Amino acid sequence: MPQFDLPLEELRRYRPDQSEPDDFDAFWAATLAEARTTALDARFTPFDAPLTGVEVLDATFAGYGGHPVRGWLLLPAHTEGPLPAVVKYIGYNGGRGLPHEHLVWPAAGFACFVMDSRGQGSGGSVGDTPDPVGGGPAYPGQMTRGILDRDAYYYRRLFTDAVRAVEAVRSHPRVDPARVAAAGGSQGGGITLAVAGLVPDLAAVAVDVPFLCHYPRALAVAAQGPYREIAAYLSAHRDHTEAAFRTLAYFDGVHFAARATAPALFSVAQEDQTCPPSTVFAAFNAYGAAAKSIEVYPFNGHEGGGPFQVLRQLQWLPQQLAAAAAGTEAVGAR
Repeated sequence: MPQFDLPLEELRRYRPDQSEPDDFDAFWAATLAEARTTALDARFTPFDAPLTGVEVLDATFAGYGGHPVRGWLLLPAHTEGPLPAVVKYIGYNGGRGLPHEHLVWPAAGFACFVMDSRGQGSGGSVGDTPDPVGGGPAYPGQMTRGILDRDAYYYRRLFTDAVRAVEAVRSHPRVDPARVAAAGGSQGGGITLAVAGLVPDLAAVAVDVPFLCHYPRALAVAAQGPYREIAAYLSAHRDHTEAAFRTLAYFDGVHFAARATAPALFSVAQEDQTCPPSTVFAAFNAYGAAAKSIEVYPFNGHEGGGPFQVLRQLQWLPQQLAAAAAGTEAVGAR
């Protein structure tokens, strides 16, 4: 598929007008305060995985509504704490999968906490966390579940889980709470942006081809993928468009990005019809930290940089965490 979005020079300048809700910060402050009225109750149980280089712990913590959320904590074997950690968020319709699917960061000397995505986990990788909250009429998938009410919208629960996942990994004695980064691609990238905007003291974030950004543009140009769920819903519920976009404004990665302060490494693919480049650049250009960079893959689709981007992260992230440990300004962004 050829490039279809704005030219790269325009993408680098792309800063669309965004109608941010006046009570955006108050909404999220209240949401997280409510979640924290329930004890985190983070539990880590040894898991018998046939891996000699990694210690695997089956994790559970209390997410939104006190609902139990599953995860994996993978620790490099034969190490002592405190370790730097990466909290990894999963792409759309995937779950935490199996431990051996997440070996890159432990192999590089990091603790890795993999958060399950509630109600997902039947596409690509398996999940183990139900979403006990129901909703009104919706198109199949997660994108329209509760879309007419910001309090009931699915991503309110998932983003709250994601913040609590950071708190859970920081509670483990083998993890250095000052050296915790967040990372994810696609939906995981959108979750990472939300966490970057809601957790003020992350050491770094790695955001790959992020989903859940700049909804008005995404719905206008995305030719495939989960954004089309919203379009399909609105094609039937023609009278719900205004209410749906009013809800989505509370969950737009662009708004979270504007509040982020951690050093960030983004990636974007110019042939990506699932997360169009203009939606990614809208978030990148709004990102609040000065220490930010973006890798551009001109001839790739939603797979983005794949293993090349992982290599870039492996080169970049240790610099950021070393700076965090030293209490100095982050290095390595460009």
